[in-house]
Amino acid sequence: MTIATFADLLQEARKQPKPQRLLFVFVRAELPDFPDADQRRRFEQGEGGVLVPVVCVDKSTEELTSMAALVEESRRTEIEWDLVFTAAMDDPKDDAEVERQLQRMMESLQMGNITAYLAFDHHGNAVNVA
Repeated sequence: MTIATFADLLQEARKQPKPQRLLFVFVRAELPDFPDADQRRRFEQGEGGVLVPVVCVDKSTEELTSMAALVEESRRTEIEWDLVFTAAMDDPKDDAEVERQLQRMMESLQMGNITAYLAFDHHGNAVNVA
């Protein structure tokens, strides 16, 4: 199944034989340090920039009802974000392991390795980040 929306992700995660933990890293697009004129122009047009992780969280599929609920919860942090990257894992029932995986995910995103993750916008639509 192609995952085109956050609802698709939830549906697929709930179908798995083992309970799933969903890992979320919220990112904000920013200008790189010392941008040139072209980078600045593209960023102002809504293109380019660098993705900076601003907050991360994990949730079981039972804790999630919709993208709207996740967005509402994120608003309470008062941290602005542009996209959320998502990964799933079998629930290890070990918070330390979940934290290690979240840290690995954040480091991977900071290095620009985004292809292993699904990205969603505020409306729950999958975004192809190229």
